[in-house]
Amino acid sequence: MQTPIIIVNFKTYDSAYGERAVALAKICEKVAKETGHHIAVAVAAPDIYRIANEVSIPVLAQHVDSVKFGSHTGYILPEDVKEEGAVGTLINHSEHRVDIKKLEKYIERAQESHLIVVACAKDSVEAKAIAAMEPDFIAVEPPELIGGDISVSKHDPEIISDTVANVKFVNDKIPVLVGAGVKDAEDVKIALELGAKGILIASGITKSSDPEKALKELVEGIH
Repeated sequence: MQTPIIIVNFKTYDSAYGERAVALAKICEKVAKETGHHIAVAVAAPDIYRIANEVSIPVLAQHVDSVKFGSHTGYILPEDVKEEGAVGTLINHSEHRVDIKKLEKYIERAQESHLIVVACAKDSVEAKAIAAMEPDFIAVEPPELIGGDISVSKHDPEIISDTVANVKFVNDKIPVLVGAGVKDAEDVKIALELGAKGILIASGITKSSDPEKALKELVEGIH
């Protein structure tokens, strides 16, 4: 995935599952084509196959487990996600946390299956620890700001600059993404100016009455 990038996380909102998920993914694809900016979508596991076959933008899973082939009822197999058409996956999102002691195994299994890993961190300290595990991207999202009306860019921009510095200290090849409360072009602009390479956003798009307009306004913050 090329940067700067906006990843739209569909979560399990009623506006972003099944047929609605396909429609929203097509909107994201349309905006990407019209603006020339890089946009990807992270969708629920049951929607991966259809969406990956209906749009040309990158499709990610929202989670995979560290299991291998075998007796693992109910787990999400990385190889299956890859075969369904996903190019990558989120791991350790604040709503689906992984034991930090086991996180490296999750990252390894996903990468063994040729999935791009976007590992989420709650703060700059955790981001530094995760950087040593060599995911492809790190997304910093303070849990208290997720889904709220105040963005991390405006509320505490030092979280962004500190995360970028910490990750760069460990591995300067890992791009940092920013999430939590991102709402407008100014949030995106601030994040990029502080060294981030993209945005992870959910409700700002999925809950919008006009997601196409909201996404177009958001990409205006990318220079």
